[in-house]
Amino acid sequence: MKTSYQRRSDCPINFALEMFGDRWSLLIIRDIVYFGKQTYGEFLDADEGIATNILANRLAQLEEKGILTKTPSETDKRKEVYALTDKGLDLIPILLEMANWSARHDPDTGAPQA
Repeated sequence: MKTSYQRRSDCPINFALEMFGDRWSLLIIRDIVYFGKQTYGEFLDADEGIATNILANRLAQLEEKGILTKTPSETDKRKEVYALTDKGLDLIPILLEMANWSARHDPDTGAPQA
């Protein structure tokens, strides 16, 4: 499958980083997986304080890369609901491993040791 952008290399780690490797994309995915967030406003309320322009950009990128889908809300047509695609769901084990690694190595982690 050819990509529409210029990749830095064919390294699989590089591919992963180009798909979802920036700080904000992973936090958006985290919010969906761990906290059940679905809307722009819910993502905006994250503790990390993402700027509105960055949030809009990352949501668009994740949708373009096939990691998220966006559909109109059934209860409020002014809102859009974001959900992980199968490609996005495949990131859950990666998030779990990152959380486990951080719990082991970050003395100030908010994650439970278990």
